[in-house]
Amino acid sequence: MAIRSLSVVKDVRLGMESKRQASSADEKNGDAKAKSLGAHLRWLREQRLTVNRRYSVRRTAERVGIEPTLLSKIERGEVYPPTEYMVRRLAADLGEDVDLLLAMAGLVASDVLEVIAKRPVLFAELIRGLGDVSDRELSAIVHRVRNGP
Repeated sequence: MAIRSLSVVKDVRLGMESKRQASSADEKNGDAKAKSLGAHLRWLREQRLTVNRRYSVRRTAERVGIEPTLLSKIERGEVYPPTEYMVRRLAADLGEDVDLLLAMAGLVASDVLEVIAKRPVLFAELIRGLGDVSDRELSAIVHRVRNGP
């Protein structure tokens, strides 16, 4: 009985350690996404700043409805993840595709999630099945879905 108890304790400890490692990996992945998203946002803003002074950190933050220090931290990847609402505001202000920025933030648009939630198994199979399809083939499928056969 004591040997079995030790085995259970060992299994629990191993399980806890693997969860810690997975959590650590998730944090690192989240940090990388935050830095990637932040760097992209900064690049977009600075590209616009070369043409128009209204794209300073301060003025961009004011238009988006956040503090300049928060925008600066987002751009440096120190704050993660921004909310969908904030990503949408930044996308609109910077003229970037919202779905691209949401994906960079590790998010999916709430309207897309609603569609998926209605038929999660079918959409999961569809998305996984399309994972290896070329961009050209995928574009043709999207075109057919939008415009009919």
